[in-house]
Amino acid sequence: MKYYLVILFCYMQNVQCNYTFETKYADIVIDHFSYTRNDTFKLKYLINETFWSDGNPVFFYTGNEGDIELFAQNTGFIMELARKFSALVVYCEHRYYGSSLPFGNLSYTNPKYLGYLSSEQALLDFVDVIDILQKSKYGSDGPLPVIAFGGSYGGMLSAWMRIKYPASVLGAIAASAPIWQFTNLTPCGIFNLITTLVYASTPKTFDCSVPIKNLWPAIRRVTKTSEGMAWLSSTWKLCDNITKPADVDKLIDDVIDAIVNVAMMNYPYPTNFVAELPAYPVSAICSNLKDYKTYLKDDKKLITSFVKAFDIYTNYSGNANCNSFSGTPSLGDTGWDFQSCTEMVMPMCSEENDMFETAPWDIQAVSEQCLKDFGVKPRNPSEVILQYGGKNLKYASNIVFSNGLLDPWSGGGVLSNITRTVTAIVIPEGAHHLDLRGSNPADPPSVIRARKFHADSIRGWLQDFYN
Repeated sequence: MKYYLVILFCYMQNVQCNYTFETKYADIVIDHFSYTRNDTFKLKYLINETFWSDGNPVFFYTGNEGDIELFAQNTGFIMELARKFSALVVYCEHRYYGSSLPFGNLSYTNPKYLGYLSSEQALLDFVDVIDILQKSKYGSDGPLPVIAFGGSYGGMLSAWMRIKYPASVLGAIAASAPIWQFTNLTPCGIFNLITTLVYASTPKTFDCSVPIKNLWPAIRRVTKTSEGMAWLSSTWKLCDNITKPADVDKLIDDVIDAIVNVAMMNYPYPTNFVAELPAYPVSAICSNLKDYKTYLKDDKKLITSFVKAFDIYTNYSGNANCNSFSGTPSLGDTGWDFQSCTEMVMPMCSEENDMFETAPWDIQAVSEQCLKDFGVKPRNPSEVILQYGGKNLKYASNIVFSNGLLDPWSGGGVLSNITRTVTAIVIPEGAHHLDLRGSNPADPPSVIRARKFHADSIRGWLQDFYN
């Protein structure tokens, strides 16, 4: 077994700090539900014992859809808590993401290899890693209490892990976890509506959603000709020129993803998560669109006005020679697309009251696209609800759900207390899992209160455990 050292950076007390994590690999079975369970693969996890002392807790981050280092670099609050609680910190990678590929380079080549990518298998991976830790030197004096942490999909996994495996996990901090973004639980249009409201309300002087809503028909009209496609490609300095209608559709989808990402990463200080962005990037983008009324009926002028606005997302550093709206390579888009075609089928639609092109939720079209892309169709939409409880959480315990109201995913999150021990905290000025990031002087008061709530909840869970 090989060991590597990974240096992760955070911001705490306005001073850059770094922690050294040891990278380890656990031998994990590919199929936890097989009778034979012979085939194994190397699952990566990062471990830090800087603050840990015998008998103290394990803070366990349940990995997301990407390289585990990316999420470790953006969840510095866990290290701050580790100092307070003398905790061991573990960031565990999700199977099929990063370097944790069950079939190596074959993992994404065929459904027979990719079919083991699911939340059920991932949760059991995490349980196995916790068991390995408990049987190692860390648990030599008896079982250690384990607190699960996660943001976004990772937050969903943390909550579900506490629900499904309470013997392995004492409690869970589930940040920005849209566990209700499923069929018949949440309206399909809420995600795009919240995104629209963020852009409409962030600039205090005008409604920034209006020029964005008018951008899509302007693009459609200009790109009806090959000359128009060439003009748009040149004006926006696209890395991949658009030459046919399918390219236009993809460009619009990618631009929408970028606009959504900016809303999710609307943090009060500069960050480099899914892209290098300034503080409050929504305001930065909108500041370049405030004169939209003067050219609202001129398609080319409207499109041109977005050049500087979109540079905030595509070229904030100023080093790019061309503009690409694709996401960070550290995120596993293909893997998430597969999960979205199987169990994580989250209904999304765009309606007249938001700033996007009107698009109804069409499960039949989604199924056909999934069959084309992966050779699979979505499972029964009720399956994930039956498996993890949906809105029936009254029998769960020791879970904190936190949501920022500037986060589009908050529409599918838990925004009010379920029971005395399944609680929710709302962060009005918070974007996507801002509370899990390291402390920063620019943090709004509501996120500071949320972090205190997390610490107090963990302290109570640990007191109960040790007593």
